[in-house]
Amino acid sequence: MTLADALCARRGVVCVVGAGGKKSTLYALARRLGRAVVTATVRIPIFDQHVSDVVVTDRPVAALEKATDWPVGVVPDRDRDDRYRGYDPDVVDAIGESGVADAVLVKADGARMREFKAPGDREPQLPATADTVLPIASVHAVGEPLTEDCVHRPERVAALTDLEVGDTIRPPDIATVLISGRGGRADVPDGATVVPVLNKVDDATLEAVAREIASDILARSNVPHVVLTQLTASEPVVAVVER
Repeated sequence: MTLADALCARRGVVCVVGAGGKKSTLYALARRLGRAVVTATVRIPIFDQHVSDVVVTDRPVAALEKATDWPVGVVPDRDRDDRYRGYDPDVVDAIGESGVADAVLVKADGARMREFKAPGDREPQLPATADTVLPIASVHAVGEPLTEDCVHRPERVAALTDLEVGDTIRPPDIATVLISGRGGRADVPDGATVVPVLNKVDDATLEAVAREIASDILARSNVPHVVLTQLTASEPVVAVVER
């Protein structure tokens, strides 16, 4: 199965949240789709090398109507030298509703390069028109201590699980956070498809861990399936785990 099909991301507004591969997901999808837009509702590191062009504009729909080389990035402004700012969610709604692109790929929260996270009070910044939401976690977090070295907002993860800060992260803890309404499913619009993603499945041992997490997710939630990925690989889909 292709990455876009596995992630239900071939068309529409596709938002990635969580930690451990959000940007890699956006860029891998953008390379594999026809008319794709990469954007964000939060800050995003400079990503010019991953798309044909990045347009800094407060009129993204008009800019995209003139685009000839895809994928295209659109952002409202630069924030320091190493990142762009994101649009308000209603601007992303307008991009999606315009029909100018097949898929609008959105970074909708931050994780400070950690492997795992739970969202803060003002996260995620999801557009109301989101068709697909992809909560992501890295399986590298399993076996690591619940500290800021590995986890963004470890106290939030502790509040959703029976862990204390400093405890060892277990497969069920990843599942619990990804399916929680205060975790990976926070503020998901009614009608949006949620597809959890377990990334950095780099070998057979990590695949076994990821399958354990996926089985737990499927037993406790109504998501259609769970996707196991190694997003840096030429063929990034390791497996699609279904009921």
